[in-house]
Amino acid sequence: MPLGERSGDKESRYCGVETEFNDDMPQLLSHNLASAGFDFVVATLMDPAYRPSLMQKDSGGSGALPFAGSDLVLSPSQWSSHVVGKISSWIDLDSDDEIVRMDSETTLKQEIAWASHLSLQACLLPTPKGTSCANYARCVNQILQGLNNMQLWLRIPLLKTDDDSMDVDSNNLVDSWELWNSFRMLCEHHSQLSIALDVLSSLPSANSLGRWFGESVRAAIINTDSFLTNARGYPCLSKRHQKLITGFFNHAIQPLMDNLEAQTYETFEKDAVKYIQYQRAICKALQDRVPDEKASMMTTVLMVVGAGRGPLVRASLQAAEETGRKLKVFAVEKNPNAVVTLHSLVKLEGWESIVTIVSCDMRHWDAPEKADILVSELLGSFGDNELSPECLDGAQRFLKDDGISIPSSYTSFIQPVTASKLYNDVKLHKDVVHFETAYVVKLHNVARLAPTQPVFTFTHPNQPTMKSNQRFAGYFDATLYKDVHLGIEPSTATPNMFSWFAIFFPLRTPVFVCAGSSLEVHFWRCCGPTKVWYEWGVTSPCPSPIHNSNGRSYWVGL
Repeated sequence: MPLGERSGDKESRYCGVETEFNDDMPQLLSHNLASAGFDFVVATLMDPAYRPSLMQKDSGGSGALPFAGSDLVLSPSQWSSHVVGKISSWIDLDSDDEIVRMDSETTLKQEIAWASHLSLQACLLPTPKGTSCANYARCVNQILQGLNNMQLWLRIPLLKTDDDSMDVDSNNLVDSWELWNSFRMLCEHHSQLSIALDVLSSLPSANSLGRWFGESVRAAIINTDSFLTNARGYPCLSKRHQKLITGFFNHAIQPLMDNLEAQTYETFEKDAVKYIQYQRAICKALQDRVPDEKASMMTTVLMVVGAGRGPLVRASLQAAEETGRKLKVFAVEKNPNAVVTLHSLVKLEGWESIVTIVSCDMRHWDAPEKADILVSELLGSFGDNELSPECLDGAQRFLKDDGISIPSSYTSFIQPVTASKLYNDVKLHKDVVHFETAYVVKLHNVARLAPTQPVFTFTHPNQPTMKSNQRFAGYFDATLYKDVHLGIEPSTATPNMFSWFAIFFPLRTPVFVCAGSSLEVHFWRCCGPTKVWYEWGVTSPCPSPIHNSNGRSYWVGL
């Protein structure tokens, strides 16, 4: 909703009521807010009988417009916090009647100018009258270019041309998402244009509804005839309606996050689920390396590469205690600040005789002996995007020929999504660089358009030929060891794990994909002497430019 957050609420939800024209705005607010318990009103700002072409004759030349109250009847904060302006519903900017078109354009601009003067946070635009909305979109786009911070909500009825959609006149069937898509593309995906979705008594199919979760739906307008009566005589919504509204609550807009490197060690260390999975994998590896009868005699050499502040060191020692195996640990970490913490941890826990701290880049370290088990947590949201292949290939030289790598393999996955909020966040920068950068995001306001597809797999140890890591390239799923895995690919995601969010690869121009058609996307993982980068592009249904050529905008340094 556009209104300010309630005290103590991080993501407030508000309930308003749509009202008829009333030039006594204080009384309208008093009745609906104080008496009826709503948070705001959607109010028509101008008498719906007004037409500019009749203005001169009816006004006697005064030129005063029939507004619903002046800017003095309420304080600016009341206008801003409790009123969403409703643009006159009669306007039709694509009418065949020239006078109607001209009156509509004049009225639209007058009403939005007045709403802006009142400091309203949003105005509700009427639904396009027909399948063509080009002139309407042109006029709205003109207004958007000079608009202050006010949002424009385009009213869109929830209609779909499938068999189970609506019981309406077949001659007027329209796919409202396609209508919205056409309108917002004509307005260049402007960030101040969003949707007020008219939820009717009948709903389209689940697939059709799913598309709206990726759009900037600011309000759901629930018609009174959508309500049923429950067994106790109270109004209620159907199960499908409830699921839809709850779905919008669960898809609140989440801003783009910084690249994964910006997340702190502390955040990682709080992810207990991840380290439980690692401990399980290490337990199994220790039991495979050392049989029970030799547990008291054999010492397993385990190297934690990229030890950070020590959570994997702790998980390894706990696994040794759990399995009754003897362990010698090398903790390799190149960050000198983390090494300070590691030394303190080892001293605090009394691990000096077991753990050796190595302050060095694993790729350049000469190990005094070879490891039985190599453990790392270098995985990124796209599996390899934090250079796990390069780092582990460099560390592989000090792993025994029959040694175990944890993780042992990981696969990247891609999935096409509609995410208008993320697209607009990127678009605000007005440059190519941000459209050629991958972002780690917590996906909420998103429509997933197809199941995930595997892209490529890395296996460790990478033997015997040391295959190139430059290959045709989301999400990831990793096998730590045997049947122990972790990942964020939706169908197999590890429950309650938060160390990784999905990675978002933008497209400079959104692609329209018809239902049932194929989307062909190409990803390349490219390696140079000093950096690794991705290039990506769409080839079907229509070609896009290749994004991030030569890593010009986004790369990871070696």
